[in-house]
Amino acid sequence: MDWREFAQQMASMSRELLAQSSVEDTLTCITSSATELVEGCDAAGILVLHGHTVQTLAPTGRLVIDSDRLQERLSEGPCFDAARTRQGARVFRIADFTHEQPRWPAYAPQARALGVGSMMGFLLYTDDEELGALNLYSREPGAFTEVSETAGWLLASHAAVAFSSARTHAQMEQAVATRHTIGEAMGILMGARHLTEQQAFDVLRRYSQEKNIKLREVARRICEKGDL
Repeated sequence: MDWREFAQQMASMSRELLAQSSVEDTLTCITSSATELVEGCDAAGILVLHGHTVQTLAPTGRLVIDSDRLQERLSEGPCFDAARTRQGARVFRIADFTHEQPRWPAYAPQARALGVGSMMGFLLYTDDEELGALNLYSREPGAFTEVSETAGWLLASHAAVAFSSARTHAQMEQAVATRHTIGEAMGILMGARHLTEQQAFDVLRRYSQEKNIKLREVARRICEKGDL
């Protein structure tokens, strides 16, 4: 693929990313695009770290899941590093898993046994938040070139913005839904107990604090049961 064709496909992918209706669809678009646009890429996924716990998002194959679980168990690996590194390199590449890898001595031979020949990891980040790592796998040693790395980096840059935008949109939708549920619950309490709007909200808040239950969960229970 020449650079003009690649640029056209990147532009098409960017439009497709923005057209997705959910975070899950956006992530699936990102990883499927990686297997199509990055030469040598057989599988892709997004790894997100929660402390030392790994979450695998939108994997295109079992190889991605197995590699992520291995890195979680060992607390070692290029994708693990890419997702937690705040300074320094933003791209990690293992060109050939048949060779010794001093940086990841435990992970590399076990990944080879899983069928990984070469891989790359790219930090997904925007200016104000880090989101995880986009990880690309090949079953063949030496599959990724400098061109592959550049393509992967460009894809990750586009993906980070789309990922962040999709997540923000989902959070806003959840906030609107929560306000609606709380309003409905307040209406139920006002009717059942002859309360004012402020009194109904105070009942919700007090119950939430006393029982250590989130306000939206208290509201959801009231909507389902008709009272506390």
